[in-house]
Amino acid sequence: MTALILALIAGAVVGLTLGALGGGGSVLAVPALIYLLGFTPAAATTASLIIVTATSLTALYAHARAGHVRWKAGAAFAAAGILPAAAAGAASTHLPPAVLTIAFAATAVLSTVNMLRPADTARPGSGDVQPGKAAGAGAGLGTLTGLLGVGGGFLAVPALVTVLAFEMEAAVGTSLLVITANSLASLATRSGAATSLDWTAIGPFIGTAILGAWDGKRMAAKVSGPRLQRIFAVVLLTVAAFMLADAVT
Repeated sequence: MTALILALIAGAVVGLTLGALGGGGSVLAVPALIYLLGFTPAAATTASLIIVTATSLTALYAHARAGHVRWKAGAAFAAAGILPAAAAGAASTHLPPAVLTIAFAATAVLSTVNMLRPADTARPGSGDVQPGKAAGAGAGLGTLTGLLGVGGGFLAVPALVTVLAFEMEAAVGTSLLVITANSLASLATRSGAATSLDWTAIGPFIGTAILGAWDGKRMAAKVSGPRLQRIFAVVLLTVAAFMLADAVT
């Protein structure tokens, strides 16, 4: 199978995931870039940020049209992660590939746990009295984005539900705003690395990811969120196990 076809397929899966779940796409993008398209871990994290930024903007537009984005709260949540994302992005270029791979796999396992755990029910108005937790969550997401090239939506969605008392649709839509802001902040520290990437693979990847994001938005309206999360969690756990085994052998 040619690199072009692999890029097209991987992009479609990443887009579907982001559009349907409001996150998780980058957790698949990085291993796809490494194991299917031959990117180094450092190049894969940079390429993933580019892909996720473009795809998240598309998905954000789709959710905004449906009225599922809370701009003020989302901007405040994202603001807490911008500086950590930029700092972690600069630091990631100095880490050994094996460390990045292991850290990424551990993050994927954490994502799986969050998706399989029963959802908490936030109390109405609880988000108004927990600004410290919201800022802490935003900073943590920014750090993950900068270090590993992941948007952090798999953590943003449950944080928005439990800390800010968002309903699920608003959490998914608003998480895309957070992902976009964090990804752009991290990319600002990697502008030099972006020029050396293989754009013949990244371009098609982005194209099908954007198309997939629209389909993912429609899928979310037809398939229950918990069912989508369980399917994605199984796939993600398999990917994480493979990456850990590869890093330690």
